[in-house]
Amino acid sequence: MNLVRISRGILSSVYFTTRQLQVSGHKCLRLSHYTKHLKPWIHRGFSSMSHTGPPVVSVHPSRAMVDEAFKVQVENLPLGSPVTLHSVHQSEDKDYWEAFGHYFSDHRGTVSVADDLSCGGTYTGKEAMGLLWSMRPVPGSREGLRLRKLNVCIPQLVNISVYSGHVGGGFREQDPLASVLTERWYMAPGVRRIGIKEKGVRGTLFIPHGPGPFPGLLDMWGGGGGLLEYRAALLASHGYASMALEYFNSAEVNTAELELTYFETAFNIVRDHPQVMSDRVGLFGLSLGSIVSISLAAWSSVVKPRCCVCISGNHTYARGGTIGGVFNEFFKNLHKVRMDENNYEIWRGMGLPIPDDISQKVDVGKINCPILLVNGNDDQNCPTVESAEDMAQMMRAAGNEHLLTRLKYPDAGHLIEPPYSPHFRATKFLKDGQKVILLWGGTTKPHSDAQEDSWKKIFAFLEQNMYSSSDPRAKL
Repeated sequence: MNLVRISRGILSSVYFTTRQLQVSGHKCLRLSHYTKHLKPWIHRGFSSMSHTGPPVVSVHPSRAMVDEAFKVQVENLPLGSPVTLHSVHQSEDKDYWEAFGHYFSDHRGTVSVADDLSCGGTYTGKEAMGLLWSMRPVPGSREGLRLRKLNVCIPQLVNISVYSGHVGGGFREQDPLASVLTERWYMAPGVRRIGIKEKGVRGTLFIPHGPGPFPGLLDMWGGGGGLLEYRAALLASHGYASMALEYFNSAEVNTAELELTYFETAFNIVRDHPQVMSDRVGLFGLSLGSIVSISLAAWSSVVKPRCCVCISGNHTYARGGTIGGVFNEFFKNLHKVRMDENNYEIWRGMGLPIPDDISQKVDVGKINCPILLVNGNDDQNCPTVESAEDMAQMMRAAGNEHLLTRLKYPDAGHLIEPPYSPHFRATKFLKDGQKVILLWGGTTKPHSDAQEDSWKKIFAFLEQNMYSSSDPRAKL
């Protein structure tokens, strides 16, 4: 079979159109609708600080994928002058997120974020992407926010400005020396977005640009519910036909009664698509989505995944149960919930200890495909590290541990997202109809490093197991 693959390098510095898009019936708003809300931040208050002309800030590439690094540079500054680089983004929920770093211009009157040290702000040190990964809600914002892309047909717009002096706040009330607007995309040009409403399944399928066929992925998020498309769109932008599956808290899907057959049907929809390689379909999950992935890989007679990527998941799920039953079992241990100093709920204790009874967990010894576990040591929501160790012991005893790869990151939390995404240590969550704030864990800098490193290794794992002509099940 002729394998068609999209190299990650092909996406670098690609030009994205900013016209109004219409993709498979999904209406995409004009970018002007969003840029008008950023105008207060884009005011250019140039001053003649250098004999060579006014300061200029540039971003290269100015249009890029969200997982692509950029270079931010300021020129025409007075030599050795203190300045602040500031980024701001307005989410589709109308909340503002910002980051900033403090710099001194060099002997040429320039600042390069990739090469120079930030001596203060939301990040310090030499951090090329600090203006993105250290973003946080602006002071006075609602508590427990989480930044998520809702419409993948339009980019994330990030305004980057330079201010005189080392500024620590009140950016909106000050005039920047210079500003530039940059676009960050989840969906590359040519990727097709297809709404799925068939056989009782709800989701969105993204097909990569090109003739295909492509390896496929079923992408499943966690217990927060809703249809989240941005990771599937990004996976398709890298050559994997990916379906974002809606399966929790949907008005059209009876979540409480969902069994594995729903996910088997969804898997088959991906597998049977004419532009998908039917023997190269994998599972990709986070949190509850990882529990589903592990269960399917071990127990399903219908789903035969090529490989599985499981982020922040566990294997404590009894066979024959429903998805709603996962939470019912979990909440039997509500007495183990702890509160931190901010009154945020810590749930990891509800999953401890890991049961010895094999009937209370997935028999991972029956898994017959490569599986990658990605976990943070500071996960405060779920005992993922302990679960991964128990899975390794079970697979070692069953003789299939060679199929298991584990990534474990110090000081990383539960919500491990694509690279350069902000770190969400604690966010709002709906529990029994009540909004609470859950502590997910992690410390911003190491968590962000984990997101960047794990993303590269996830793609290396996928390429090895989805594009390789050898049988990934063969013992190494």
